[in-house]
Amino acid sequence: MDALKAISQSSMKENAPEVKIGDTVKVHVKITEGDKSRIQIFEGTVIAKKHGGISETFTVRRVAHGVGIERVFPVHSPAVEKVELVRSGKVRRAKLYYLRDRVGKAAKVKEAIR
Repeated sequence: MDALKAISQSSMKENAPEVKIGDTVKVHVKITEGDKSRIQIFEGTVIAKKHGGISETFTVRRVAHGVGIERVFPVHSPAVEKVELVRSGKVRRAKLYYLRDRVGKAAKVKEAIR
């Protein structure tokens, strides 16, 4: 058990991104297609964080061409290059799944003054 814990501790990122629920973030993801790789940016609102430790994930939602897109990113994945904070949100919930039913300006999160 100690060996498993040591392996999981070594594969964790030291500077893991500090994202909070309601924040608008830009996630820089490394995409590999064949022998080429590139960085793709996915910008949206963090609607959920799950688990903890090595298996910690966060879900980012955005609306593109009228269709909602949600992606789940592992915090400690080597595919996630960096996470930029665009704006911080003011929320009172741990999960913002109610944003899925909202359309237009009603789907916005108020900005927190920090």
